[in-house]
Amino acid sequence: MNKQSRLALDEWDYLSRHFGLCESDPTRSVYSVKALDLLDVEICSDYLDRLTVLLQSPSRMITASQFFKRYAALTAVPLLYAMTVYNKGLDLSADNCSLASSPGHSWLEYVSLGDMDAAIPEASERHIWRNTVIQALFAGNIGKLIAVMSKVANIPKSILWENVAVRVFSLYEKRIGVTGEQQEQSRADFQYLIHRAPGALFGEKQNPLSRFYGKPTFSSASNMPMRVRKTCCFYYEVSSVEEYCSSCPKLKS
Repeated sequence: MNKQSRLALDEWDYLSRHFGLCESDPTRSVYSVKALDLLDVEICSDYLDRLTVLLQSPSRMITASQFFKRYAALTAVPLLYAMTVYNKGLDLSADNCSLASSPGHSWLEYVSLGDMDAAIPEASERHIWRNTVIQALFAGNIGKLIAVMSKVANIPKSILWENVAVRVFSLYEKRIGVTGEQQEQSRADFQYLIHRAPGALFGEKQNPLSRFYGKPTFSSASNMPMRVRKTCCFYYEVSSVEEYCSSCPKLKS
């Protein structure tokens, strides 16, 4: 049985400042939409259409791709960071998340949580606890939303999943890293996520992150080796200067 706890003030401060994860703020609810509501086809369609106008995007498909890059950064990244670094499991299931936007600030400024409790694993059952945390995030939120957005925006699920994957890779390889006190646990969690976690934890038949974990190579956009994407996220379609991502497969070609 997992024990319940709360993140310490310094832990919440870090997640808020670096990842945009916040406590529920009723004063901002007028600008919010619940993640659970976006699982409704009509609500999701309307949300993407409004966002398409705001981003001056040429299509709902491209809007969905840009949305998921941001959404993964606000949900998957802070949850996995807390799981690995703090050994605490936050509830980022769809029914516990709200997406907040502020006129004049950001189209998706932060994600707030209704229930702030965090689950702590028993010493000998961390692997069971880890599965529960991962499943609530992916199968209970991200995977469901990808299925809906893929349908309403006519966008391949692979593009949306790779948008999530690149955020996960960057978190473990660049921010958490594999050195210092968290070395062993960080490596174990990362390897499990990309190689051994079953598809059911993501709401898929197979692990949707594994296929995108390729070997870093050199590209025309960088002197340093990097992992070139397998799909294009279409960022250049909404960039004011038609700028490609440094890992864009179109640069390599």
